[in-house]
Amino acid sequence: MAQIFHRSTNTLSRVSIYGFVFFIAAVGGLSYKVNQSAYFTEINVARDQPVPFSHKHHAAELGIDCRYCHTSVEQSSFAGIPATHVCMSCHSQIWVKSPMLEPVRGSYATDRSIEWTRVNAAPDFVYFDHHIHVNKGIGCTTCHGPIGDMPITWRANTLYMRWCIDCHKHPEQYVRRREDVFKPLYTPPADQIALGRRLVKEYKIQGAETLTDCYTCHR
Repeated sequence: MAQIFHRSTNTLSRVSIYGFVFFIAAVGGLSYKVNQSAYFTEINVARDQPVPFSHKHHAAELGIDCRYCHTSVEQSSFAGIPATHVCMSCHSQIWVKSPMLEPVRGSYATDRSIEWTRVNAAPDFVYFDHHIHVNKGIGCTTCHGPIGDMPITWRANTLYMRWCIDCHKHPEQYVRRREDVFKPLYTPPADQIALGRRLVKEYKIQGAETLTDCYTCHR
């Protein structure tokens, strides 16, 4: 029987099959890179706000404790957004005519809340509790990044599930002393792992099997 296809067809078929496999791998890799890019994650992208509030100035330079504005962070799942009267407790006396603070004064006069643009948010199907984390020694900067260096707030981490699970698997890498939780310029010590392992026991932090259980975050 005469040969139907030219011998080069075998080579072309092999190249096509292998090429398709590499093409799929390349598409997968590219998709992963795009998924991790700032376009999707918004990491390091400063968000426009009605008032350009500087954590660097207030928290780091002036030393205002995080809990002065985020009053419910130790008792509630929600850290809390400061009411306008909290801002005015200072700004009724300093920078009282600053054009930058006109939205704050307007909010206070009309009793209408400032519409801040949210920077960090977990999806609706994820349960995140601030007070559990801070009381177990997980600091603000662990999730929110170097907040003391932010003149305008940006998202520092993806907040993807795999990012959260990494911490839940290895809490000793991140846990700190409770007195250091709210430090805006915190730097982990050289003996972080040894310290972390001790604090995991002291603070009675659950094991990885429990912390990575679906029900822990999806209720």
